[in-house]
Parts: sequence; C-alpha cells; structure tokens
Amino acid sequence: MDRKIKKCFQRKLIATIASTTIISFFFALFYILKEPNSTYNQGNKLIAWFFVYFVYIWAIILVYGNLVSAGIEHLQRKWFRNLDWLYVLILGVFGLVNGVFFQEMFLAYCGMAAAILYGIIDKWAHKRIRGNKRVRLILLIPVGALLISWGVLQISSPSLPPFTKEDAVGFATKGEGTVIDDFPQEIGQKVSNIGGYQVIKETSIEEIKEEVYLVKFTKQWSKGQEKGSRTLSYKVSRGSLTLKGSTGGSSPYYRNPQY
Repeated sequence: MDRKIKKCFQRKLIATIASTTIISFFFALFYILKEPNSTYNQGNKLIAWFFVYFVYIWAIILVYGNLVSAGIEHLQRKWFRNLDWLYVLILGVFGLVNGVFFQEMFLAYCGMAAAILYGIIDKWAHKRIRGNKRVRLILLIPVGALLISWGVLQISSPSLPPFTKEDAVGFATKGEGTVIDDFPQEIGQKVSNIGGYQVIKETSIEEIKEEVYLVKFTKQWSKGQEKGSRTLSYKVSRGSLTLKGSTGGSSPYYRNPQY
C-alpha cells in the first residue's frame, strides 16, 4: 500500500474511533443521568448504552462521514489547501443532513457536532502523523474517561436488590387481558363459585436456581362428582417471563373455557 494512502487510512480510522467513542460516551452518560429508573448499577448501564450508541454512530461515521470527509479533502487540496477551519466547517454542515432528513433538529445539531469533532481530530491526527508523532493519546483519553466514569458510577450507585419470590409473582401477574387475570396476585388461593362449580385458583412458586423461579397458576373445579384441574407454568427471572407449559383439561364453564 502506498505510504501516503496508508497514513490517510490511519488518521481516518483514528478520527472515526475517537469521535465515535467521545460522542457515544456523552450520549450514554446523558441518558443515564436523565433516566429516572437508572438508580441501580449505573456504571454497568453506562457501558451497555455506550455500546448501543457506538454501534450506530460508528456505522454512520465509518461510511457516510468518511466518504464526505474524503470528498471535502479533495476539494481542499485544490481550492483552500491551508484553510483547515473551512474543511471542518463544511464537514459540520454535512453533519446536519441526518437530522434534516428525519426532520429532527436535535439530531441535526448532534450530527453537526459529531462532524466538527471528527474534522478537528482528523486534522490534528494529520499534523501529528506528518510530524512522525504519536496519536495514541487521542484514543486513550476518551477510553480512560469512560472507564473512570464507569468505576465512579458503579461504586456510587447501589446494586440491584434481590429478586424475591414476591417480586417474581408480581412480575408474572402484572399483565392484563390474559387467562391469569383472575388468579391471586400474590402467593395463595382464592375460592369462587362459577356456573355451579366450586373453583379454587392458586398461585404458587418454587425457586429453581438463584433468582430464577417457576410460577404456577393452578385451577381446580368441582361440581358433584365432576372434578378437574389445569396448571400453567411460567419461568420467571428479573425482567423475563417464559411459558414453560400447561397440563390438565379445559374449564367446563363459560368463563375462559380455553383455560
């Protein structure tokens, strides 16, 4: 590969990684500090959101940003070779495009700021590489800031409280418009009479591993010699609900006959 092309590729890659890291870090930090439900494990949430933003921003800058940058740089060599500030300014104008396209001015301004940041880092790296100086620092600073912020937030925020049996039952019964609406919303039984049938509905739970539970909704009915039952089982963990299976027959009375 030609040395000149290699240096150009190197600084474009550095500008892409550095600007993406800085922007993703600030977006993730802003989200964590503004999100009212982010009390626990804020450091880990910062890292998680950082990677979410990084993926999208990286793709935009890598493709669109670098193509526009290469085009403007070509024009700069012809018409305004020594005006790096004009290169950065034009790049910032092109950064408005995404926000304008989606008719969202906040995104437009963020795109402009990202483009200007990219341009500044690109020109800084260009001068450093041309002078045979290292450019590693521009990558270490945002990564270091991210790691320090993660540590501070993680240490200063409390860990998640234990996910208890009561929490699991509450999570499993919080939905509406399902066949388990009429079951107790806590561990226990309730008895009712439906269409001449005595119906016992029970919510029970067992822990199958740490903070992972099997919640069962069991319905038993009887009328004279006629008896029957049906059970639905759900695997419940923090933020996750999975149907594990069902056993028994269908209800013989009008209410929720499918269950």
